[in-house]
Amino acid sequence: MPSAPVRKTGTWKLAYADFLTALMAFFLLLWLVSGVSPESRAEIANYFQPKDNEAAGAAAEAGPSEADRLFSALSQNPSLLAAGSSIMLTREPDGVRLDLVDTAERPLFDRASGHFTETGLALAAETGAALAGTEGFLSIEGHTDAFPSMAAQYTNWELSADRANEARRIFEAAGIAPARVKAVTGLADTRPLVPGQPHLPVNRRVSILVQTEG
Repeated sequence: MPSAPVRKTGTWKLAYADFLTALMAFFLLLWLVSGVSPESRAEIANYFQPKDNEAAGAAAEAGPSEADRLFSALSQNPSLLAAGSSIMLTREPDGVRLDLVDTAERPLFDRASGHFTETGLALAAETGAALAGTEGFLSIEGHTDAFPSMAAQYTNWELSADRANEARRIFEAAGIAPARVKAVTGLADTRPLVPGQPHLPVNRRVSILVQTEG
């Protein structure tokens, strides 16, 4: 006959001993905490708080950054709002970028020329007036689409540089101090606004980075 299975005895005693040990440790912790001052308990609690919460708390106390305030102000500017899709605002790590973009319905630039149309002149002047009351250095970039220039001996490099300089002159006439302008660059069609579609009209633009940080 097969032998009867051996029953293990005493396992409950081990579990009970573990329970008593945990219970004693818990009461010991309560006894230790009861003798700690409220200030010390607060310090201990703060020590075990997640670091992300501390960073978030510090950021909340500091309030919005200068770039955040600038972005909010420009987003609510009536003149810029009236421009609709002809102007794009982007919050960047070190400031705010404004793109004055050409569209088929509302062209901002004369064809094969660095000059603005009347619509472009008005928008550039309104943008300059909006930025005149702000702080931060400006970097102005001129861009073209990927179609080659229609003028002989006048490439997209010259065209984009002329558009950037035209914007600089308009901004300074609108009240922006020349010392705030730190760069005026023509980038031709090397940085399309819509990657993969370099021939779109919106790639013809003047881009202004207002650097408020760094």
